[in-house]
Amino acid sequence: MGWLGPAELEALKLSLRVSFWATLVTLPLGIFVAYALARWRFPGRQVLNGLVHLPLILPPVVTGYLLLLTFGIQGPLGKLLAEIGIVVAFRWTGAALAAGIMAFPLMVRAIRLSIEAVDPKLEQAGATLGASRLFVFATVTLPVILPGVIAGAILAFAKAMGEFGATITFVSNIPGQTQTLPSAVYAFLQVPGGEAAATRLVVISIVVAMSALLLSEFIGRRVAARVAGS
Repeated sequence: MGWLGPAELEALKLSLRVSFWATLVTLPLGIFVAYALARWRFPGRQVLNGLVHLPLILPPVVTGYLLLLTFGIQGPLGKLLAEIGIVVAFRWTGAALAAGIMAFPLMVRAIRLSIEAVDPKLEQAGATLGASRLFVFATVTLPVILPGVIAGAILAFAKAMGEFGATITFVSNIPGQTQTLPSAVYAFLQVPGGEAAATRLVVISIVVAMSALLLSEFIGRRVAARVAGS
C-alpha cells in the first residue's frame, strides 16, 4: 500500500473497520429477521418486511438524518446512550451503525431466500423427534442455509464499504475519525489536485467490491457442495 498516502490509507483502514463491525453486529439479527419473515406468520409481518427494506427505498441522506434525530446527542436514544457514556453521532461507531442499517436489507434478503428454499419437512422431522426449535435450527436449518448466510454477510460487507449518503449525514466527514473511502473520495474531489488520490481510492473500492462478490460466490459454492455431499 506504499502508493497510498497517509490520509488515503487511514480512510481504507477505517472503512474496513466500519464494514467489519457493521456486518458482525447485524448478522445475528439478520438471521433472526430472515427466519421470522420466511417461516412465521404474525400480525405486523408485512410492516416488519417494509421496515427492513425501507433503507433500500429511502434516499440515504434521509436515513442518515433519521439516525441523527434518533441517535444524536439530543435524540431520544442518543441522550440515553450518552448518559452511560456511549456516543455514536460523529464517531466511527455511528458510521458502523449507518452502514449496518443500509446493508441490512441485502443481508436479510439473501438469507431469507436460502431459508425459503429449505423444505419445511426437514425441520418438522426434527421437531417430531422431540428436539427444540432452536436445536432444529442450529443442526438442520443453519447448515443448509450457510451458503446464503455467507453470501448475505459478504454482500452486506461490500455494501457497508460503499455507503456514503447516510454515513456523511449522520457522522460527517472527519479525517481519521469518520472519513471512510466514499467520504474520502468526495473530499479529494473538492480540492484542486485531489483527482489522483480520488482515483486511487476508486480503484481500491472497485477491487474490494469485486473481491467480495467473487468471494461470496466461491464460498457459497464450496459450502453448498459440502452440505450436499454430507
